[in-house]
Order: sequence, then C-alpha cells, then structure tokens
Amino acid sequence: MSFTVIIPARFASSRLPGKLLLDLAGKPVLQHTMERALASEAREVIVATDNADIAELAKATGVAVAMTSPDHATGTDRIEQAAALIGLAGEEIVVNVQGDEPLIPVSAINQVARNLSRHAGAGIATLCEEITDPAEFADPNAVKVVRDGQGFALYFSRAPIPHDGASLALRHIGVYAYRVDFLRRFVRWPRPELETGEGLEQLRALSHGVKVHVGVSGERFPPGIDTREDLAANEAFLAAKEDAG
Repeated sequence: MSFTVIIPARFASSRLPGKLLLDLAGKPVLQHTMERALASEAREVIVATDNADIAELAKATGVAVAMTSPDHATGTDRIEQAAALIGLAGEEIVVNVQGDEPLIPVSAINQVARNLSRHAGAGIATLCEEITDPAEFADPNAVKVVRDGQGFALYFSRAPIPHDGASLALRHIGVYAYRVDFLRRFVRWPRPELETGEGLEQLRALSHGVKVHVGVSGERFPPGIDTREDLAANEAFLAAKEDAG
C-alpha cells in the first residue's frame, strides 16, 4: 500500500486566527501535525497552503509545499488542487490530515489509508470512536455517525443519532482517505441540501451514492484545536504524557 498525506493549512480561522503557528509545548501547532504525518507510512507528506509563513515552516520541517488558491471554500478543495499540482495519478490514495490535529495518532493515518485500500468499493475511508460521555452525545460540535453491518456510513449528523445512543453512539473523526480520481469528481459536485443543512461535507458523498467506510480507530483521539481552551487541553495532554514517560 502506498499513500500520500496532504495537510490543508490555511492561516485564517474564524475562532482562533493563526492557530497553526501558535506555540504548543515549544513548537508551532502545525509542526506537531507534520511530525506525526512524517512518522506514518506515507511515501510523502505535502502541506497545501496559501500562506508564506506556513510554507516557510513546512520547508524548515522537511515537508514539501503546494501553494494553492486563497479562494478555496474547504480543505478538500485545497487538497484536490495540491494533488493536481504535484501530479498524483488517479488511482493514488491521499490521506487528509487536518493541520489543527497536532496529536493525531500515527496509527490512525496508516489505518485510514489501509482501510480504503482494502475496500475497493468505497470512495472515502474515515474513522470513528465510541462516545461514552452523554454531554458529548448531545453536543452539535461532536459529529455522530451511524454505520451498517459492513462498517459503511448510513448517515452523519450533528444531532444525537441513533436516538438511543447509550451503547451505539459513535463520534466521527475527521481524518479521510480518498483516491485522486474520486477527489476530482467530488469537488465538482454541487453541495446538496443535506450538506448545507448539517454543515458536513461528507454528506455530499452519501448524497451521490458513494460508499464511505468508517473504521473504529485503534487509538483514542485527543481533541483538535479550535479555541484557546483546546490549545490548553493539548498542552496538558502533552505534559501528562511527558510526566508518565
């Protein structure tokens, strides 16, 4: 199995501007993410950005850069352009690792690429984990997913699904693997009402009949970074890990 990691990395952020360059335990947030990606089985790691400071950091970390348009609406659009710029073939697998996931488990990057490789009928592979906190189940910022018996997504929602989620609730984790040919089609499809209503891009794929494989992550995911509180939580996680180690 061969795959490329592309990290969409924009400077702007509505809740925490410039968050990818903020300090986290002595390094910029994005540097942590890049180092996780470099430790995976990916044959190459690319940062897709429109920002010169982010590009400079990537190059200093030993990561190649694809300079993309500042007008992209989503990270997927940015990844598709980056894949075209670096000349990836249609059958190649790309893993989308969000730049604000500095503690993403390396195993998860490999797992999602492997899952797509093993499921030829899937257009996307992604991950989930069990929800054990009732507050998280009710939280619209925690995206829930319901799967069929083969592990393919039936629906994603910000609402608490299924209704009785005591033993079945799964939180979707936003790491994705795609084949380049699929990406080329996906970014050209119009956004359906399901996508705009839920604010979830993966519903565009389901609306077009595309299978989305959802594997259960082999490791728990620490929170990504959207706020100052998230940054502090990541700091605490790293400090506790260092103390334990």
